Amino acid sequence: MSSTAVRRTALAASAAALALLATACGGSSDDDGAAGDETAKTEQSAPAEGAGASAPAGEALTAAELEKVALAQADVKNGEVATELSADDQVAKDQISTDDKACLPLVYVQGAVAQGEPAADVQRSWQGQTESPSASKGPDGQDMTDVDVNEIMLNVASYADGGAEQAMAGLKTAVEKCAGGFDATVGSDKMRVTEVSGVGRLKAGDEGLTVNIGVATGADSSGLMKLVVVRKGSTLATFSAVNLSSMMTGAEFEVPAEVVDAQVAKLG
Repeated sequence: MSSTAVRRTALAASAAALALLATACGGSSDDDGAAGDETAKTEQSAPAEGAGASAPAGEALTAAELEKVALAQADVKNGEVATELSADDQVAKDQISTDDKACLPLVYVQGAVAQGEPAADVQRSWQGQTESPSASKGPDGQDMTDVDVNEIMLNVASYADGGAEQAMAGLKTAVEKCAGGFDATVGSDKMRVTEVSGVGRLKAGDEGLTVNIGVATGADSSGLMKLVVVRKGSTLATFSAVNLSSMMTGAEFEVPAEVVDAQVAKLG
């Protein structure tokens, strides 16, 4: 399934999750329990005012330089990295709108679109799956397997003249002003964000944060997405993460730390 489709149409993600969970059965894999080790480590409290913002920005990287520091398959032990998004996954910035312009930065992260006016940016995607024995049994008493599917869309952008700090400030403002939710349009698709919450200070880079995003999946139901943003000097890395089960149920999930850590490490 298209990663962007998951983000644009939560109901489609729910249907995919249901299909995966319904068909998964049999024994467990060698990756059992791996999900518990892949937890993005954050402090679940509002970022301190100006925390990390004093670090020097440095020079903006070129597109060629960004390609070298962006996530690659060799950087992760699990999952698959795509170095070029499919046509279905790509969305232009001018195709994104919100009923409150202050909330636009959050939707840009969701769609792996660069904030502001970068000198250059690149996109990546990652998908991983873990399996573990289910507590329930199949219709004939057979062992069942729970399938956990995570998807992340990344954007790595470099800025001149303090643009990375400005982009980070815009995201912090969006988190504050859009806590009660907002309506967004991405291309021809409409999305209702029901809540912006769970802000955490991320111990990575010069400054970073994590945000929980509730997305309406039906009249009275909401799925969960997570955003991670890290600034290292003049470079900003954004991660939009979904877990198909959590998109269906709204339950808590952990962003795979291996992916975030690997990308941040390459920024120097």
